[in-house]
Amino acid sequence: MIWSIALSGLYHPTNGFCGPANQLNRPTKDIDYSLGAMLDRKRILVIEDDAAIRRAVVDALTISGYEVDQTDRAEEGWAKAQQGNPNLVLLDLVLPRGDGWKVLRQIRRAHSTIPVIIVTACGSETDRVDGLREGADDYVVKPFSIKELLARIEAVLRRSPQRPQVISSIAYCGGQIDFERREIHCEDQRRDSLSEREAELLQYLVQHRGRAISRDEILQNVWRLTPNGFSTRTIDMHIARLREKLGDTSSEPSILLTVRGKGYMFQSHPKEASPMGENP
Repeated sequence: MIWSIALSGLYHPTNGFCGPANQLNRPTKDIDYSLGAMLDRKRILVIEDDAAIRRAVVDALTISGYEVDQTDRAEEGWAKAQQGNPNLVLLDLVLPRGDGWKVLRQIRRAHSTIPVIIVTACGSETDRVDGLREGADDYVVKPFSIKELLARIEAVLRRSPQRPQVISSIAYCGGQIDFERREIHCEDQRRDSLSEREAELLQYLVQHRGRAISRDEILQNVWRLTPNGFSTRTIDMHIARLREKLGDTSSEPSILLTVRGKGYMFQSHPKEASPMGENP
């Protein structure tokens, strides 16, 4: 079944839709609601405290074929981001009983690859720069065009990598890595704790095991820094500490390999990783 809808127009937080967007019977875009398309629907989480804006955005997203979850509170938004596994988050910065900036940082610490688009009335250059530096993938200032917002969502989803499965633990040739507890349990009964950054780095390498990961990619996806001109010595030091805790040798590593000219790779072994929520 094909639905025809109109998605052009400007949304103003006070005046609502202005112009053609009110004419919802004027066909401008065809949406395919066949079974195949429904199975491939992307899930978007909208965290917005203004009820009128939230309703307008949710309606536009739903009509455009997205699955939508929504909330007006920061704490609930963070919970939904953790539990709902959204493909993208639309995030307001000014929220009751919470702070959108805090939600953005929490999402980036826990889910480094979930795209986040900030949608806010905070439109100063400083706010926009800070938002992008904190890890937002795009920044939209109110009032905004619904049609442009949808285009930005499509663009961000298009360039976002497929998210690897979150892993809670993995057995390797020398023991077990428990990412939930941030611990390494070695076969000789030795136990080492991991710092937050060590755990994040090791999990990223495990998620992409069998592939050499460049230092630039690690900086972007683990440290969330632009690699231009940034020293990678910090990464090398973290790798050295991880090798020590894993019982790997620095001279001839067999777990965290150095691939000359490419980066680092977690050596895949026959033992399989356990997805989040399953016991190893």
